[in-house]
Amino acid sequence: MSRASQPGSSHSASPLAGEGRGEGEARQDSAPNVLLLGIGNVLWADEGFGVRVIEEIARRYRFGPTVRLLDGGTQGIYLVDDIRWAEVLVVFDAVDYGLTPGTLKRVEGDEVPKFMGAKKMSLHQTGFQEVLALADLLGDYPRHLLLIGVQPVELDDFGGSLRPEVKAQIEPAIGLAREYLEAFGVVWEDCEASESADYRDLPHPSLGLEVYESGRPCMDAV
Repeated sequence: MSRASQPGSSHSASPLAGEGRGEGEARQDSAPNVLLLGIGNVLWADEGFGVRVIEEIARRYRFGPTVRLLDGGTQGIYLVDDIRWAEVLVVFDAVDYGLTPGTLKRVEGDEVPKFMGAKKMSLHQTGFQEVLALADLLGDYPRHLLLIGVQPVELDDFGGSLRPEVKAQIEPAIGLAREYLEAFGVVWEDCEASESADYRDLPHPSLGLEVYESGRPCMDAV
């Protein structure tokens, strides 16, 4: 089974003609297709970490045409075409590493699927493990794969937001992604706050972190 590798190493793939990366083969002399993917459910407290990281990146940065941002939510197997497109995949998620709550940890290459399914916290993690396997079966497994995960503090809080310890890891998570993607020549261009995000499949503005947190009634007032 083909697997992701470290930056600079080779990885053979045989995508189906007209599918996956589009041209039927990975481009060798141009920038790779890079997917920044946040998965999770913003309605369940720290489950929304990955989506919130993508939201923050979209708010602050713009990228070239070979970089995509995606709120994967809990779509699971429906993400397969996006995964097949990517040659470099960076995933943000809440992951049960068995560490102190609020701890940020990066996992790379072959180890990623193991962590996505070893201690399942929600249905989307099993689904993502399966979508990686399906992409591999179809011949379009990402050549480079990085998981940036945070140990959640609270998951059983429907309508709740990120706990402070987890929210504090958004910026460090972005820093880890920037450091990793330097090897692939990805340029992070600062943008003005007034610029509208033109990336597809991002969180709806009504679910933005600030709006979401301000809209929840105070339990003391109920």
